[in-house]
Amino acid sequence: METSDIHILVVDDEAVVNINLSGYLEDEGFTVFSAASAEEALELIDQQRIDVGIIDMRLPGMDGNALILKAYHKQRAMKFLIHTGSTNYSLPQSLIELGLGEAQVLRKPVSDLSILPRMIYEMFSMDDNK
Repeated sequence: METSDIHILVVDDEAVVNINLSGYLEDEGFTVFSAASAEEALELIDQQRIDVGIIDMRLPGMDGNALILKAYHKQRAMKFLIHTGSTNYSLPQSLIELGLGEAQVLRKPVSDLSILPRMIYEMFSMDDNK
């Protein structure tokens, strides 16, 4: 799979974080969409194929956990990375049942963004091995 074939949705209400993540991933060759809220993200998911969502947990309105559940039901092949500043965040059972684990939880600030493309490629290479 070519990098540009992978569509990523960055959801973060902090403009600086959203711009930095989106810009970095675009520079790496991914097709990137961004949203500042869960509601905006769901509209994009209705309009675009999204392969990976990088989701902040603390969003205005609907939180990141609820967004992931709704997004999964709209596009079941979608994969997720959680990007949170909360030091005490733990995955709820509903997300564990979707296959998410601690390996998909990134704590802000991520000091080395090069980890993101590697994590994304690993998600797809695991699918290729099934």
